[in-house]
Amino acid sequence: MLITVSGPAGSGKSTLADALATELGYDHVSGGDIFRSIAEERGLTPLELNRRAEEDDQIDRDLDRRLRSTARERDDLVLESRLAGWMAGEYADLRLWLDAPLDVRAERIADREDKSPEQAREETQARADSEALRYQEYYGIDIDDLRIYDLVINTARWDADGVTDLALRAVESYDETGDEGMVSITGVEYDFGE
Repeated sequence: MLITVSGPAGSGKSTLADALATELGYDHVSGGDIFRSIAEERGLTPLELNRRAEEDDQIDRDLDRRLRSTARERDDLVLESRLAGWMAGEYADLRLWLDAPLDVRAERIADREDKSPEQAREETQARADSEALRYQEYYGIDIDDLRIYDLVINTARWDADGVTDLALRAVESYDETGDEGMVSITGVEYDFGE
């Protein structure tokens, strides 16, 4: 089974993906892992690669191409990134979307990155706006369109264990033979500029 975990920064993607992988005995691959791998291949730090990505859209496209390839080639996997559900497309068995109010996410990021909540909020909103424009431009993806997701969880309503329990219940009760509702992904241009 291939499970994707997507959502904005600070929504709890990594926490849930790691917990699911541990509970299910699956591998966990994150967009961050792939990004760090690309940086290493290019002899750069992740920060240096991130700065270059602001000017070179091929870096984002390389990351997304690898996400899609990973989804196509692997099973018993939890794939995690903001675009994992979209990039995995038809290869995903279950697509999960996590979210929380911006103030909650900013507080989490502020704690994690040792910055003020105000700074985290401003940076998080700017990042989300920038990413939304790029996803639309690159692939025709409206990141706010949640129709492709099988389960959407507001992670501000439950603690990490509660979110994991909800997601595990969905995974454990999933029966492919009775699945009548998988949403096909249409209108996405998987153009990675190769």
